[in-house]
Amino acid sequence: MPKFGAHMSISGGFPLAIDRGEAVGCETIQIFTKSNRQWAAAPIADEDAAAFIARRAESSIDPVFVHASYLINVCSEVAATREKSVMGLIDEIDRAEKLELPFIVLHPGSPKGLQTDAGLQVAADNLRLVINATAHCGVRIAIETMAGQGSSICGEFEHIARLYEAVDADERLGVCFDTCHVFASGYDIRDETGYEKTIAEFGDTVGFGRLLALHLNDSKAKFGSCKDRHEHIGAGEIGRDAFEFIVNDERLEHLPMVIETPKGKSMEEDEENLTTLRGMVR
Repeated sequence: MPKFGAHMSISGGFPLAIDRGEAVGCETIQIFTKSNRQWAAAPIADEDAAAFIARRAESSIDPVFVHASYLINVCSEVAATREKSVMGLIDEIDRAEKLELPFIVLHPGSPKGLQTDAGLQVAADNLRLVINATAHCGVRIAIETMAGQGSSICGEFEHIARLYEAVDADERLGVCFDTCHVFASGYDIRDETGYEKTIAEFGDTVGFGRLLALHLNDSKAKFGSCKDRHEHIGAGEIGRDAFEFIVNDERLEHLPMVIETPKGKSMEEDEENLTTLRGMVR
């Protein structure tokens, strides 16, 4: 059976993310290590890192991984934004390393005024800078499949494959497959034929060996909308069938599968969505 989990808040301290995950039955969790809407953050204190590592060792939750700040845009046409993004991503990796976490999920961004080819090259150049600057770290960067909004890159599997080839550092890169994003960008996974076509194309183009995690999110927006709008499992435009295909796919069963669906402070929605997913496993 896959490991199911959810994105958890670190409010009040890193160890509380583990507590919250356990409270709703997570087997894996994703966290931010800082505000996802700010560039700067205080360094992680040694005692805070030690407390988190100790708490994680007590828990059966594994893996714990990171989502990088949404501000990072490694393919920006604006030099100042690129520079801040490179430094921001280096900091994200250093923070993950201090917490002894294996990888971070990254939205690669949008080149806006640049053409896609140029944007992919800029992203590759900046990812190489980041990887070289963090050669002391084992933390990998998982490029997330995107919804194709605006001029963002990696809304097509081919973009990710080309980025991989240009960076040429497989040991430090990975991929995170987001169901909502893939659906919004034009990969129809709603029925078995469409799902098999999509997953086969992913395997042929990107490769299953590069896949580190999945985000399981239904979509509020319609197929091919290029809109990133998450919905509860089975309650959106994707529907239940696609998630049944995924959680029973032997090619994916070893991977952490995390929801990023809407929720309130009680997190009861997380528990409901995780129960739904587990009930689909045959």
